[in-house]
Amino acid sequence: MNVEPLHAAPASYERRDILGTSVTVIGRDDAMALISRHVAERRFTKVGFLNAHNANVATGDPEYRAALQDFLILADGIGVDIAAKLLYGAPFPDNLNGTDFVPEFLRREKASLRVGLLGARRSNAEAAQAKLVALAPQHEFVFLHDGFFTGEEEPAVLAAIADARLDVLLVAMGVPRQELWIARNITARHCTVPMAVGALLDFLSGSVPRAPLWMRRLRLEWLFRLCLEPRRLWRRYVVGNPVFLLRVLGQKLAGRRA
Repeated sequence: MNVEPLHAAPASYERRDILGTSVTVIGRDDAMALISRHVAERRFTKVGFLNAHNANVATGDPEYRAALQDFLILADGIGVDIAAKLLYGAPFPDNLNGTDFVPEFLRREKASLRVGLLGARRSNAEAAQAKLVALAPQHEFVFLHDGFFTGEEEPAVLAAIADARLDVLLVAMGVPRQELWIARNITARHCTVPMAVGALLDFLSGSVPRAPLWMRRLRLEWLFRLCLEPRRLWRRYVVGNPVFLLRVLGQKLAGRRA
């Protein structure tokens, strides 16, 4: 495997700075083709997604913000689109939220891949594994471990990942743990493309419902999630979204550009 990190994106793609994180300006089809090519070439590429919430987290966590610079970062959600319009005059080409993007990438990918699942609760991860097998039967899906292992258990988890000889590793541990864990632990000896996928396995398992299609089309899935879990998510959305927009306005006024 090529052990060189991607360092965000190939020079052929524009990148936009959103609160200190470089987000690649790329459409859905091109992003899928790019990742597919890197898998085929066995080019180690860390993939993540930036939305308003983890952009806020990155502003207050220098280690997390630095870690994201070695990821191919894709635009996720209406918040970063609003930011792109304010800062650069145009939105990103597509909303590449991981909950939709990752399953669609796997469904489209014709080459047979070994895909590892790491994170979430075991029951949810195994239900997600069954869903992915039905969605993309050309691939082999390997459940590795839930997301609740201890520091003492971590070496055995990493050894199991390396032994699995994975093309893609889906890491579902939540922000910022999943990206930091990938940055600290995962190299080309473990897999070719590690992806930080948030609550993807919970959504695929059905334990966390998705918003109705009409709400997703209107980019209001965040509102649906807030209504489902107001006590857990009110700070992220009710406080976090306005804070994100104020920070973006601050970036615009300061004249910072990528």
